[in-house]
Amino acid sequence: MIRSELLQSLADDNPELRPEEIEQVVDIFFDEISTRLAEGGRVELRGFGAFSTRQRDGRTGRNPRTGASVEVPPKRVPYFKPGKEMRERLNTN
Repeated sequence: MIRSELLQSLADDNPELRPEEIEQVVDIFFDEISTRLAEGGRVELRGFGAFSTRQRDGRTGRNPRTGASVEVPPKRVPYFKPGKEMRERLNTN
């Protein structure tokens, strides 16, 4: 599902809301998750999963075009761990 499909689905389920209001809700939702992760925090949505960040160590990489060595600095990357209900839902046949 892409953002426009999400907005359309929410509009279909909530006809009393204007499209601008729905977009504002979605923007706030994603902004809050991003802000919390940037602060080093964690976001848990019960029944869905938890968003957090993980630290990656620096390493020596290679430029695929030239083959030259490139130093890749350490960085934090987003991580998602699905909740129990999500895992069960994905694995039912």
